[in-house]
Formats: sequence, structure tokens, C-alpha cells
Amino acid sequence: MSRKRATSLEVAKEAGVSRTTVSLVLNNAPRSGIPEETRRRVLRAAARLNYYPNVTARRLASGRTYTIAFVMHQNPERAAADLFLPEVLRGLNAAVMRHGYHLLFRPVDPDSSEDGYSYLIYEGHVDGIVLSGPQLEEREAVELYEQNLPVVITGRLPGHLVPFVDVDNYQGSQLATNHLISLGHRRIGLITNAPLTYVASRERYRGYQDSLLAADLYYDPSLVKEGCFTSDSGFQAMNLLLGLDDPPTAVFVASDVVAFGAMQAIRSYGLSIPEDVAIVGFDDVSIARYMQPFLTTVRLPAYRLGWKAGELTLQLINHEVLPEEGLLLPTKLVVRASCGAIQ
Repeated sequence: MSRKRATSLEVAKEAGVSRTTVSLVLNNAPRSGIPEETRRRVLRAAARLNYYPNVTARRLASGRTYTIAFVMHQNPERAAADLFLPEVLRGLNAAVMRHGYHLLFRPVDPDSSEDGYSYLIYEGHVDGIVLSGPQLEEREAVELYEQNLPVVITGRLPGHLVPFVDVDNYQGSQLATNHLISLGHRRIGLITNAPLTYVASRERYRGYQDSLLAADLYYDPSLVKEGCFTSDSGFQAMNLLLGLDDPPTAVFVASDVVAFGAMQAIRSYGLSIPEDVAIVGFDDVSIARYMQPFLTTVRLPAYRLGWKAGELTLQLINHEVLPEEGLLLPTKLVVRASCGAIQ
């Protein structure tokens, strides 16, 4: 026989608070003024008693779905291959679940003219949207923002005020390129993480180019090839670089996943990493430290990126004043064997 469902009154007695306090905490009532320690005590009591509020009643009372959509500008196949994504989702999910929200994942094919995401909020499926991977001509997020609807971007839209959380792609790219320059390389290639229509890809390209110019190195456009999220695209791009009459001695690959394919292409040419071609990636996905050779890369705070995006979205849903319109998270160079600095 199943256990009788716990009541909010039982939770209140367990936590030593009033039933009203339990309701305010579990319904995440904005501006309730409940101390953080009290809120945690209620949540612990609810967890011990396996208590869950009546979802239907909660939605009817609040007019909310208690769901946030995470929208990715990638088709489902590429989204599934994204090794950086799980840690972002883990941080985002932890942030929203802390306030009683659920997460809906929605990949959107950027090549489809009919595939959008605004309907999710217009039709009342979700209370807010976190958009990942914006392109330069991003319209839907801007329209949602202009209508004062809760939308946050993990990334940035130059020229627009849509709230965002992003990593410093430009700074991270400079860390990678400057490191290769410091090792004595003068002919350094770039394989982008995505087409240059994506904001993050453009920023990483710009950091690479400016680092070369600051070091008085010639910028050769033939050394720049576009990747497209996948290892296969990295394999093909590296083959193009190695086929040049004067190939690069080092390559900055602006995505670890793309870099894995590039490394395989170098081996297929009968060349060694880093003796013949040095490699630096970008993201520091978990498998990067187990590649052969171990991949030097730029570490991004993936979990914090997701967590902060979730917090900003919830603040917008609750009509709170944002402490800042956007947040830029720093990156860090992690030196391993693939660049030649460590043997």
C-alpha cells in the first residue's frame, strides 16, 4: 500500500514554521522576505517528507507554468554531439530547480525558416527562455526583450540590450593565440568553432586576428578555416590547412570537439602533435584531458554560465531589477601536452 501523501501542515510542523511560510517558500513567492535559513529548513523538511505541492493548483493560483526553456541554435544532431552542453545544462537546471522550476530543452535548426521558439512563451508553454548560441541576425530574442518578456542569452548580441551571461570569447581566444606565439610559432592557423554568422565564433576569430597583429605577425586569411560544431568539420578543415603549400606549424581550434577531428587529420597525414603541428583547443570539455596527447585548451566556466543564466531568467520572471544587464565570465588557459610546452 502506498504511503499517504504528506501535507503542507506536516511540512510546517517538521520545519517549525507556519503553513503560510511553507506556501511562500514552495511557491517561490517574490519579495516574501523569508530568511534564507528558514527557506532551506522548509525545503529540507519537504524533502524528508517527500512532499510535493499540487502542481495544477499552483499553476492556476500563480498563472505560471514553472517551466523555463533552454533553446539552442543547433539542429538536434549537432546539439546531441555538443560535449560542452551537459555542464551548462547542469548549472542551469540546478538554478531553476532551486526555485521550483523545471527545464525544457529545445534545439532549433538555424537553417530552417519555419523553426522558431517565440511561440513557447507566447502560447504559455514556458515562463521564460534562455537562448544559447545566438547568431548576428538574431530577431526573436530582441522582439521578446522589447515586449518585456523574460529572455536571457548565453552569449551576446552586439548593439542590443538583451540580458546576457557570456564567457569572454575574445579574451580566451587571445590567451590561446598568444600562448602559441610565446612558444615561437609564427605561422598559426585558426579553425573556428562555427560559421562566422555566430557571435561567439566571430569573437574568437577577432581575438585570434588581433593577437597576430599585436605581435606584428602577418595575418594570412588562407590560414583561417571554418569549423561547424562537429569533429568531422575539424577533420576536413585541418586537411585543408595541411594541404597548403606553406601549412601552419600551430593551429588554434576554437572548440575542443572540432579540435578532436583536427588532431585525427594530423595523424592521418603521418604527422605528430605537437612536434609537427601544435594544437590549442577551446572549452576544456572533460575528455580533453584524456586525449593523446592531452589537449591544451581554454577552460570556460560552463556550470557557472548555466547557473547565472538561470538566476537572471528567474529575476526577470519575478519582475526584479537586474543587478547588471549582462555578465561576462573570465576564461583560463590550461596548458597540456598538445601545444609542446609540456613534454
